Amino acid sequence: MRVEVVGVGVLGPGLPGWAASAPVLAGAAPYAPEESLALPPPAGLSPTERRRTSPAVRLALAAASEATAASGLPPASLETVFASSNGDGQVVGAILEALSEPDGVISPTQFHNSVHNAAAGYWSIATGSTSPSVSVGGHDQVFAAGLLHAAMRVSATGAAVLFCAYDAPLNEPLAQCRPTTAPFAAGLVLAPPARDERRLDPAAIARLEIRYRPEPAPPPAPAETALDALAAGNPTARGAVPLLRALSRREAARLVLPMLEDGCIEIAVAPC
Repeated sequence: MRVEVVGVGVLGPGLPGWAASAPVLAGAAPYAPEESLALPPPAGLSPTERRRTSPAVRLALAAASEATAASGLPPASLETVFASSNGDGQVVGAILEALSEPDGVISPTQFHNSVHNAAAGYWSIATGSTSPSVSVGGHDQVFAAGLLHAAMRVSATGAAVLFCAYDAPLNEPLAQCRPTTAPFAAGLVLAPPARDERRLDPAAIARLEIRYRPEPAPPPAPAETALDALAAGNPTARGAVPLLRALSRREAARLVLPMLEDGCIEIAVAPC
């Protein structure tokens, strides 16, 4: 499957948006993660809806909004694929704590924020979108699973798709079972390539050729830098950081990401 990347968004410690983060990801500027991450209030939502959003939802919507704005495409026109390994773990943890109390009362707001497509739902409200949307899981291979599905939708429909992957730390005691060291989100707007290989979308950053292979991926290299450690400690970042590095360097690259227990996806990156 061939797609063009026409918009990118990223948010994480020391990665405050694509324009500021690209030199860091390319290795041209030092990576300096801050202790806390400022999450902007989601644009397009009413004050009441903004108050209901959780940190995980705000994280996802920030990356999705940046990628869409960079693409220049109307947000409501895009199909969406949201992917998360943990979902909204803080909300789920709060619900489990409430259930352990004698009265077992659950907040309605927490309940509707606990579903895996909460971020996609808030996105559709904020943008007024009625376009199709899919929310994907995938454990440690969540970025690969979401990217594969988004590329498939572009290939099947011939239309642009917003892909947003995100993961945030869980509260204790869930964090002991599923350690996630820092919040991270990445957004990509993927568009079909022009039929004439010489005519690219003016907004295109790179062309990706994505294929699934029924063979295990090579073992990951050990973390050597703080940015490697961020990638190793967040399920979404584990797959997204290698691709974002390749996009930021504007160089041809070949990436292999694990997919399920015995498969992988191969991504050939060609800069535009």
